[in-house]
Amino acid sequence: QVQLVESGGGLGQPGGSLRLSCTASGSIFSIYAMGWYRQAPGKQRELVATITSGGSTNYADSVKGRFTISRNSAKNTVYLQMNSLKPEDTAVYYCNAQKTVGGYWGQGTQVTVSS
Repeated sequence: QVQLVESGGGLGQPGGSLRLSCTASGSIFSIYAMGWYRQAPGKQRELVATITSGGSTNYADSVKGRFTISRNSAKNTVYLQMNSLKPEDTAVYYCNAQKTVGGYWGQGTQVTVSS
């Protein structure tokens, strides 16, 4: 089992910044990718950004140029730096870890962008 704990959500202003963190613990051996997904009210969960164990990244078109995913392998932590926030970024953000045997999810952290 893999446990994922997210932090850093909250209220951000349009044009502002927030940083999310996700720390993995437990059976973290052979995690090959981690990422962030989000789910807004009434919408399906969608990919925001992913990063592989080799450092390759992938972003949703809606966040390219504004969000940056990074990792600290020594701390088993993945970050999502969110800049130039927009109201449409409001959602619950979930951390995900992928292993060959399956995926794991964090409990989610609320991000609200409003003035």
